[in-house]
Amino acid sequence: MKVGVVIFPGSNCDQDAIYAFRNQFGCETAELWHKDHDLQSCDLIFLPGGFSYGDYLRSGAIARFSPIMQNVIEFANKGGLLMGVCNGFQILCESHLLPGALLHNDHQKFNCKNVFIKPETNNSLITSGLNLNQGFKIPIAHGEGRYYCDETTLAELKANDQILFRYSDENGNVNDSTNPNGSLENIAGICNKNRNVFGMMPHPERAIDAELYNTDGRGIFESLLKLSLI
Repeated sequence: MKVGVVIFPGSNCDQDAIYAFRNQFGCETAELWHKDHDLQSCDLIFLPGGFSYGDYLRSGAIARFSPIMQNVIEFANKGGLLMGVCNGFQILCESHLLPGALLHNDHQKFNCKNVFIKPETNNSLITSGLNLNQGFKIPIAHGEGRYYCDETTLAELKANDQILFRYSDENGNVNDSTNPNGSLENIAGICNKNRNVFGMMPHPERAIDAELYNTDGRGIFESLLKLSLI
């Protein structure tokens, strides 16, 4: 699988993603500059975390209008695989490729710590190989990570099995005490109706290397890249 990592001015997790795909999982990995229009025949496009365009206006609001996003949106609408983490998730929501929005954390502070997330479904490429009864330790680093949508959208997410992850404890228990930012119903990640666009606030690319004493993110990448089926 060939992976393209989009780099915006202010991206700061692009190299983490490139290292994950190229060095940890052996994927041919292209670095895609925000001003370009060529997706270089990639099979998967990854929007990394960071502070695209300084997070002026709303996080992801300016990046949504980057030249390359015209091609990324077209790619996704044709069924191409697209994943966004943290700022990438915000850009996906701003681009209306995913429903809802990411608001300021309810405590108005920047979160930078390890949390646990529980997969909610195996009916998604990104969660297909994960244990639904397990909490996965994944880092977060965001100031605007509080997922929100209206009641109609929430009902659709549930009916279509689009909720991928919820914030939990290490045993997979979901409650108010495990919610780090006030996200609606502890939602940490979702997908679109066609199940080819994935967004999440936690950073699985920062939890794949044994040298960092945390490999809980590997299963997410293995599911996405279908390595878990080999």
